[in-house]
Formats: sequence, C-alpha cells, structure tokens
Amino acid sequence: MSMNIFGAEATEEKAENARLASFVGALALGDLVKSTLGPKGMNKILQSASTGDINVTNDGATILKSIQLDNAAAKILVNISKVQDDEVGDGTTSVCVLAAELLREAEKLIAQKIHPQTIIEDLVNIARTTLSSKVLNQDKDYFANLAVDAVLRLKGSTDLDHIQIIKKAGGKLTDSYLDEGFILDKSIGTNCPKRLENAKILIANTSMDTDKIKVFGARIKVDSTGKLAELERAEREKMKAKVDAIAAHGINCFVNRQLIYNYPESLLAEKGIMTIEHADFEGVERLALVTGGEIASTFDHPELVKLGRCELIEEIMIGEDKLIKFSGVAAGEACTVVLRGSTNQMIDEAERSLHDALSVLSQTVKETRVVLGGGCSEMLMSCAVEEEARKVQGKKAIAAEAFGRALRMIPTILADNAGYDSSDLVAKLRAAHYEGRSDAGLDMNQGTIGSMVQLGVTESYKLKRQVVLSASEAAEMILRVDDILRAAPRRREAV
Repeated sequence: MSMNIFGAEATEEKAENARLASFVGALALGDLVKSTLGPKGMNKILQSASTGDINVTNDGATILKSIQLDNAAAKILVNISKVQDDEVGDGTTSVCVLAAELLREAEKLIAQKIHPQTIIEDLVNIARTTLSSKVLNQDKDYFANLAVDAVLRLKGSTDLDHIQIIKKAGGKLTDSYLDEGFILDKSIGTNCPKRLENAKILIANTSMDTDKIKVFGARIKVDSTGKLAELERAEREKMKAKVDAIAAHGINCFVNRQLIYNYPESLLAEKGIMTIEHADFEGVERLALVTGGEIASTFDHPELVKLGRCELIEEIMIGEDKLIKFSGVAAGEACTVVLRGSTNQMIDEAERSLHDALSVLSQTVKETRVVLGGGCSEMLMSCAVEEEARKVQGKKAIAAEAFGRALRMIPTILADNAGYDSSDLVAKLRAAHYEGRSDAGLDMNQGTIGSMVQLGVTESYKLKRQVVLSASEAAEMILRVDDILRAAPRRREAV
C-alpha cells in the first residue's frame, strides 16, 4: 500500500519519468549553447525582461547565467559550468556540451536496457584515465600579445585582481592597450593639483557629511536664526575636526569610497592634500591592493593605519574622459587594460573574451602543459577510449564506445558551426589519427585537416582536463537520479 507523504502541491517523478525529465533538460541546454562553440560559433542576443538591456555574446558562462531554468538537470549543468568558470576561467560551453553529449549517448544505452550503474562505472574510470571562439577573433594576434604581456607581469601569480580592465566607448578594438600601473575611472577634486609625485595615500570608506538624525520623520525646531547658525557652526566644526584627523596621517592624497562634499574638500585642498571621491568599492579595494595600503574608516590612531604609496598620480585623457593614473605602485605587477570599441555591447563582449584569455593564461603559467586544439585532443581521447574498449568485457564495452562517440561530437559541432561538412571532416580526422598523425585537427579557416602544431592551435591542459572531468561528473550525477521531488511553493499568509 502506497501513502502520499507530501504536501498538497508537492510533486514527485520516479524511475523512468525522473530519468527522462533529466535527459530532456540537460540535452535542451546542451543544444542551446552548442552553436556558440569554436572560432566560428554564433552569437546569442540576450534581452532583459525587466530593463530591456541587450547583450550580444557567445560566451557560454554569460548565456547560462542569464537564462531562467525550471529543470533540475539543466540547473546541474549550469552549476558545473560555473565551477569550470571559477576554477579555470574558460571552457564553460565545452563542459556543458560534452556533458549533454555524454547523456545523449547514455540515453541510447539505457534504451538498450543497460543499467545506469554499468554506464557510470565506466564513465568514471575513463574520465580518470583520459585525458578562439570570441568577438576578438579577427584581432586575435593583437589581443593575444596584450593578454600575455599582462599575465607575465603577474610573475607567476594567478591573482587577476592586479589587472584592472577599463572600458571606454570610442575608436576601434585595436585602439585598446595595456598601461603599466593602475587607472581609476574618477576625477581629481576641485582646486587640487592634477599631478602629484611620491604620493602617500590614505584610502578610506567614511562619511564626510554632517551627522544626520536617523529617525524617520524626525525634525529639529529652533526659535531663532541665531540658534540655526549655531547648529550649522557646530556641524562645520565637527567636519573640520575630522579633516584635521585625516591630515594628521601625514598624507598628500585622500581617496574615499563615499562623497567628500565641498567644505571638507576645500579644507583638504588648503592643506595641500589631493582628494578623490566616490571611488566605488571595487575601486578602493583594487587601489588598496596595488598600492599596499589598507582601507580605513576611523582616524583616531594614525600609527595603526597602513598608507598606500606610489611614485606618481596624474590626470590622463582617454577619448573625451578624464581618468586618474597611479604609476610606480607598490605592487609592481599591477597593470590596466584599456578596452576601446565602437559600441558598449562590443566592448562588453571583448571584456568577457579577454577575461577568459587572462584566466587560462594565468593558470597555464602555473601549469605549463598544453594540449592541441581544433578537436585534436578530443579525437586522441576518443581513439584511446576505443582502444581501451576492446579490452573491456560485457556491457561496459558498449558504454566505453559511447564515451568515445560523445568525445567525437566536439569536433563535429566545431565543423557544423563553421558551415562545413562535419561527417566528412570528422571521418577524415579520425582516419588521420589512426594513420599516426597525432597532431591532426580541424583547420577552421580552410575547412580541411591540418597540423595543429604548425597552425599553433593549443589549449591549456588544465582547462581541457577540467572540462572532461566536470562533464563526466555532471553526467554521472544526472544518471544516478531516479526520483525528482519538488517542494510545494511557499505561501504568504494574509495579514
């Protein structure tokens, strides 16, 4: 006898229904992003339902973050792609597509009455032993050099916070450049010098205006203008005391996350202190990092405050905008990439592409091994899996062959997205690998099979390894599902 133990609107899907729902969601998500894969991948237009803002992108992470999902398996793929983005910085589309293709092959095997555990066991074993798709493609040499220069300045570190990216519309993509030092997209205060050498910087997050009564609807009543003047004088004295406490730190530059306002700004200018106000939180965090300072909020103990230092602060022009450049900062590896472009959408996509390149390069500097791209690595793994499958007995051999077919779908999708005959190209690629041409891959410019070594098409080993492992783990997790429970929506009780 079965008994319903769930709430009124809670639902449950069991066994085959649960597995089918998982497959449908995961495959739909894989099909959604697979057309963006590779150097000839297509763009997607993302439009916000609330604001109407438009994004044009072929970055898998951006697409997956932007869509609302109701399918549990699809959400697992989104989560696994987020892990890929956090861990390596690129390969989000690849991991999603490969996981979907593994599940597509697994669905066929389950239809042949092969138990999911048999498939999972072989997937895990193979995953353990197996091991320029962006808007910047047309200017890839220029941006490759720019990204390499920026990462080499990190001197082996993977902390990309030292690389600031400033976006300014105008000009063309190749007007972008790498600037040594830190650039802050703010203006220097009124009556302050526009150039300052040997700067001692106090970085703060403090309120510089008069104290406010934080009780809604509260009012102050006075019975004469003299008392009002007294109140204002007391407030100004309090602001002056705060300015004196700030100046007591022996600084010549004051950077505040919040507004500084006219009166404190004029007092600081009289003391010869340059002021920079409303430097947003990310701005002060990065500035503190690269100048070696700390963010202060109280000023009673100057001896406990760590000041930032740099050799020169000056105002510069980029396009028609004024910005502030900090040169000779304490963190010598700090630098700024200034991105230019004809539209904001173009610059936003360029930033996403550059972020992927910087992330992969910083990881590659640490893990120097690389693998060949253009579908070469996937075909090598596929051939290795097929060789291994011949040694496996029973139904596991069928699962191993399916894993090999899923790997071959990556070069197939690359060829399809470029408009080439994928069945012909992938068959030739497979034949080339069986002939011993282990560097053979897809030449996406000519639509032929070429040497990836001669063409210089390489990818980070860490990225490729993470793609295979994450995709296998995601497929395994979804294959283990035999029950999907959806809780009843929470209801608000009327007051």
